[in-house]
Amino acid sequence: MSLSHPTAVLITGGSSGIGRALALSYAGHGTAIHLSGRDKARVEAVAAECRERGAVAEGRVIDVTDAEAMVGWIADADARTPLDLVIANAGITNSTSGLPEGPERTRRILAVNIDGVVNTVLPALAAMDARDRGQVAIVASVAGFRGLPTSSAYSASKAAVKAWGEALRGERLTTGVRVNVICPGWVESRISENNRFDMPFLMTADRAAAAIRRGLARDTARIVFPWQMHMAVWLLAALPPAWTDPILNRYMAGREW
Repeated sequence: MSLSHPTAVLITGGSSGIGRALALSYAGHGTAIHLSGRDKARVEAVAAECRERGAVAEGRVIDVTDAEAMVGWIADADARTPLDLVIANAGITNSTSGLPEGPERTRRILAVNIDGVVNTVLPALAAMDARDRGQVAIVASVAGFRGLPTSSAYSASKAAVKAWGEALRGERLTTGVRVNVICPGWVESRISENNRFDMPFLMTADRAAAAIRRGLARDTARIVFPWQMHMAVWLLAALPPAWTDPILNRYMAGREW
């Protein structure tokens, strides 16, 4: 298996943003691309773009919180083309959950961002562990380094999958299966275009995908970008909350990740 040129790739949340950019980056002659998304037209459009680049590509509308459906989809994809790379990318933010403020929105964010990752990673690892080959990438966020006011559920969900991915990687260091954690900052997407506040170091989805692909090819344990955001959240996590809480509360007022 080549980490630089995987021939069978499965991506959740592949209909827009980073997921779409990654799908198009990996698409090429001899590559099988399996995509999931919540919108049939969008996910099928991305699959068609992948086919135009020479890949065999299929889009699937599937809810990542449906564990049974995810097991079936991943097993079917792996049976047809043994998966080299699985990217658990699907997730929602506070501003795009489609639910009103309050407990239900929190539960939905945690369900999609944590359960959705678990439902993707477990069946993928089961297949890869059995043949001692493969790579799983978990998309977390720089928001997972430190809880952010107004984005409590999102920060918590990304911290959870970040820590889980790091632990899974450690468990497999002596095997042929690789696990990598991806922690992006703000990236241009359907999600971020609705934000009405300054997003420092905002990156295009294509640039983000290129950074992710380089990191995965090098088997970088934790792929964090841009570096300025990495330094900022590292510092916020290292300093006492009594110092950083007032700063974050002022900066995050009216903002949601």
